[in-house]
Parts: sequence; structure tokens; C-alpha cells
Amino acid sequence: MATRQRQKTEARVAAKDTRPHAVARYVRISPSKVRIVLNIIRGKKYDEAMAIVKNIPNIASEYIIKVLQSAGANAENNLGLSKSDLFVAEAFADGGPSLKRYTPGSHGRAKPILKRTSHITIILDTAK
Repeated sequence: MATRQRQKTEARVAAKDTRPHAVARYVRISPSKVRIVLNIIRGKKYDEAMAIVKNIPNIASEYIIKVLQSAGANAENNLGLSKSDLFVAEAFADGGPSLKRYTPGSHGRAKPILKRTSHITIILDTAK
């Protein structure tokens, strides 16, 4: 059994994605609001994507700037890549756990409020 576990571990390590990436988890903003900005920068060069996000008047852009800068720093420091050669290969926002709150409704009822959270992931790649 231990041999099979070792084989699985070796296969997982060999198949690991080595592209620079960054993830922000449990960000207190709805994923649909984040996806609006991510759809704009997907496929753009790193410098161009950073300029676009800095000039978009969207509340999600401040979170995306941090994730994009982190992914660029990971590429420079961990993999020795230049930021000028990078582009945004993948960018997506998954839903995190929702905070459940309630507000009073008519006839003594309680109306639910879902305060959504996001997991923002940006994966960079070198321009070929």
C-alpha cells in the first residue's frame, strides 16, 4: 500500500503546474463583481493588465491589484522570470463560503441575507 501512495505522490508532483500564480481566499466581495474585472484582463500582458485594473473604478479592482502584484512577485522571486515577459494566462473567481445573516420581514418572518465571499486566482505565463 505504501508503494502505491509513493507512486501517486510522484505522479502528482510530476503533473504539478509550475506557472507562477497567486490566490486570495475569503475576500469579502461577491464573485460576480470580481469576474467583471477578471474578464477584461484575461489574456493581456502583465503590465497592460496592471494599468487596466488600476484605472477601473470598480471595488473589486483593489483586490485584483494585490493578487496580480503577488503573482508577478512570485514569478520574479521564485522562478526568476521578468514581469515584461508575462501575461495573464488564467484568471478566475470561485465562490467561497457565504456569511448568513437575517433581516426582519413582514408578519414576524426573517428574510435571509447572503454575504458572499470569493477565492480569486490569477495564473501568469511567459509569452512565447
